[in-house]
Amino acid sequence: MAAIRMVTEVPGPKARAILARREVSVPRGVHHSTAVVAAECSGAKIVDVDDNQFIDFAAGIGTINVGHSHPFVIRAVRAQLEKFIHTCFQVAPYETYVSLAERLARLTPGNFAKKTIFLNSGAEAVENAIKIVRHATKRSTILCFEDAFHGRTAGALALTSKVDPYKVGMGPFDAPILRVPYAYCYRCSYHQTYPTCGLACVEALEEYFARHVDPETIAAVIVEPVLGEGGFVVPPADFLSRLADVCRRHGILTIADEIQTGIGRTGRMFACEHYDFVPDLLVAAKSLASGVPLAAVVGRAEIMDSPGPGGLGGTFAGNPLATAAAHAVLDLLENGQLLRRAEEIGKRAEARARDLAGRVPLIGDVRRLGAMIGMELVRDRETRVPAKEETTEIVRLACTEGLILIPAGTHGNVIRLLPPLMISDEELDEGLSVLDRCIEAVAGAGLRTSAVV
Repeated sequence: MAAIRMVTEVPGPKARAILARREVSVPRGVHHSTAVVAAECSGAKIVDVDDNQFIDFAAGIGTINVGHSHPFVIRAVRAQLEKFIHTCFQVAPYETYVSLAERLARLTPGNFAKKTIFLNSGAEAVENAIKIVRHATKRSTILCFEDAFHGRTAGALALTSKVDPYKVGMGPFDAPILRVPYAYCYRCSYHQTYPTCGLACVEALEEYFARHVDPETIAAVIVEPVLGEGGFVVPPADFLSRLADVCRRHGILTIADEIQTGIGRTGRMFACEHYDFVPDLLVAAKSLASGVPLAAVVGRAEIMDSPGPGGLGGTFAGNPLATAAAHAVLDLLENGQLLRRAEEIGKRAEARARDLAGRVPLIGDVRRLGAMIGMELVRDRETRVPAKEETTEIVRLACTEGLILIPAGTHGNVIRLLPPLMISDEELDEGLSVLDRCIEAVAGAGLRTSAVV
């Protein structure tokens, strides 16, 4: 049975009415990438207010790894709801906060004592990670990367690379921040090719320290194991471990931002596990509680203990509904079935994408880690001019055919695929077929190339 069912145009009459009200009551800065007005969600499907049924390849920007409205998560939240909704952990603590902290200490990379603080969002977790490392090291500078995204709050936005629309007119930003090129091999800042480059992006750090900044002033480097909003850029296998070596030489702490890559998305619980990279602190959010607001900073106990009592916290941080949901999510992931499924999804989607790239020159690069799949679109494979308008049109067209997509990339020219990990093969294939048709339609009929991606 087809997963997509289109009853009206998109947006339909009910959706148009709600979107018109939205224009009056919601600021234009709160952008939505599709015209889908959700009414009901289950598994990998979203049904809108006009009864159109969509396949979801966005998953709430990577927040619904275990699927929409998973019954196991709903039961856990409902059970907690019947006990109590809120006490504030800093007033009257509860066991699920403590047991979730214990659980994440066990699941995150690193065989050492760890402690965890819970927050409400990924950006809030990043802000707290920065506070913690500055307090622990008595250093102020944070090293971050081009094309990175770490959130929209003031401190997190300073670390975020993309200017428009996130930073235009929003400054000044938190200082001191240093930014260096990521291992973005398709668009190498050093105009070299891996592996003959010898990881020039890492080698350049020592020269950067010699010429521009005393490394003894740097508290930490914050890095996404795979760039998320920056374009689903998968670094070379030795990038993160080599980066960690440089940091250790200079007493610089490492923070892994696993907000989008974590909680099973890449086929491991955390993407760091693919890279032999053990960060001092790890930040998780998004799929941690399957859409209930929850984020975490997990780190070495001695670093996490640096701020004194009252130095960390938040009224709603680690609320009991979210911790109950997170336990349910981890129960679903720890048996390994969904982790294996992530790799199956990724392989299937990558094969389809590479086959299409062999016919459509608009696709300049295909990359993935697990079920985190990106297709970078370019107007010319030689010059690699970003195809932003084409990407926008593909997202729009796919929506009219029942597939929800969102773009990524500093230049807005990456189609990212984030299907829920419990999606069926039939749903996945149907969604990929829609995507194929939309890319071919936008690229133009009859385009052929022998280039290998």
